[in-house]
Amino acid sequence: MNTATVSEDAIVQEVTIKAPAEKIFRALTQPEELLKWWRSKGRFQAVEAECDLRPGGRWRMRVGGSCGSGKSSLVSGVYREVDPPRLLVYTWNREGEEWPETEVRWDLEEKDGLTTVRLTHSGLTNEGLRERNGGWPLILSLLEAYLADAV
Repeated sequence: MNTATVSEDAIVQEVTIKAPAEKIFRALTQPEELLKWWRSKGRFQAVEAECDLRPGGRWRMRVGGSCGSGKSSLVSGVYREVDPPRLLVYTWNREGEEWPETEVRWDLEEKDGLTTVRLTHSGLTNEGLRERNGGWPLILSLLEAYLADAV
């Protein structure tokens, strides 16, 4: 079940996935894993990923065909907190665009073979930013489908 909450400055998505937290954490942090599941026909597809997984380390991902425009875009940031397999926090920026620094937080809580994944994208200070980042339900469904196939 996928639930969503939108506040004045954040989008919060929650889904329960039938997979260990460790496997989900790897899918979120390993470039080869990200490239396997971060894709959708017709919307966007990750074509390049880099991760220096440590507080202060940088991450970067090139997404082709972003939002149906046919153009690629770069998203990047810096890891703020890395606590495998429970917590991952990083900044989120769109390179080459006027974009405020926002933050993405992944909280993973495993119980009885299921992991509740709570994603919080904060710093979205206006409706336009929240709309531009409204793809998280799709991303979580892609992650869930990838992990279901990998189990």
